[in-house]
Amino acid sequence: MYRFLLTPRWIALHIVVLLVIPAFVLLGQWQFGRFEERSANSDVVTRNLESPPVPLDTLVQPGRPVAESDRFRNVTVSGTYDPAQELVVRRRPQSGRPGYYVLTPLVTGGGHAVLVNRGWVKAGATADEHPEVPPPPTGEVTVTGRLRLSETTENSGIRERPGLPPRQVLLINPASIGPNLPYPLLDGFVELTGQEPASATAPEPVIEPDVGSGGGLNLAYSVQWWLFIGIAVGGWVLLIRREVADRKAQQAEAGQEEVPTA
Repeated sequence: MYRFLLTPRWIALHIVVLLVIPAFVLLGQWQFGRFEERSANSDVVTRNLESPPVPLDTLVQPGRPVAESDRFRNVTVSGTYDPAQELVVRRRPQSGRPGYYVLTPLVTGGGHAVLVNRGWVKAGATADEHPEVPPPPTGEVTVTGRLRLSETTENSGIRERPGLPPRQVLLINPASIGPNLPYPLLDGFVELTGQEPASATAPEPVIEPDVGSGGGLNLAYSVQWWLFIGIAVGGWVLLIRREVADRKAQQAEAGQEEVPTA
């Protein structure tokens, strides 16, 4: 009755099922790994966003890069803005509007500086036109903000290119910005959330990062792939049972036709 399972058509089906099962297992494992990775990242970012501010120099020192585990930590730093070295960062839309981030060095008492993203301003009439930027306050200020990693092409997907208008950049990268400044820059940058004393006018605050679901969608995909294994095996068994049932019905029908009539 089951000899049909060794026919070429059924052997091909067996091979397909045997190949599909490990493929679905691996795809499910990959999605589950993405879930764990994103959940861990979400936990770190959420914890850091909710952390109380700490002095910047407890996390970043000259020649010491910002640690991955410290990204989005709330920090405070005091110093004096240097508007002469201010830059704007291109291609930074906010709430669906094209615009720029305003990047101003804050020179600290230690003789070095940190880049401060003071916020967002709308784009000018053309991409090459420098936008209108509210000036930073004069004198010493204390900035509170989120510590961010230096941007690179690898972690941002943005490529720096030559030939930009003066005082414009594409990446917030102290390693490339620093050589043009008269003082050393700390690694990373601070995304301003508060300032004392406050400015009468200021760029629009940068929107707080969306932590997201922590990889919940990846978990759903991993379960989906593993459910597909059951569907594949169940469909394979169902086809075999249906074929057996059809063959039994054909044999029964053939037997009835062979019975002699009186």
